[in-house]
Amino acid sequence: MKRVLILLALAACGTPQEQCIRGVTGDLSTLDRLIAETEGNIARGFGYETRVVTMPRWLDCTPRPTAADPEPKSQMCMEDVAEEVRRPVALNLTEETAKLASMRDRRAQIASAMAPAVAACQQRYPE
Repeated sequence: MKRVLILLALAACGTPQEQCIRGVTGDLSTLDRLIAETEGNIARGFGYETRVVTMPRWLDCTPRPTAADPEPKSQMCMEDVAEEVRRPVALNLTEETAKLASMRDRRAQIASAMAPAVAACQQRYPE
């Protein structure tokens, strides 16, 4: 059973070539995610802002059973819990369009600069 879990964990990591390429293209993946988000904002006409707020919640705070009290009485407590809240925000679509064009240009530059590094990974770790 332990061997199966280890093999599954290793398989999830990818081949050495995939690991090498993923390490080289990390910035490109981040930029792709930001480009997709900006395209969505432009298509919708507004963006989203995510904030962490503290909200009071009723939580079970029943004490654990002990030798002195094997069946403690159920208790509920009001606790503050951090929660992410996503709210729509207005955007300047002209600025968003310019930002998208800039990110696409930058992506093209990064992709061409990474091509030799990706080729080196493929040469170093042939599949």
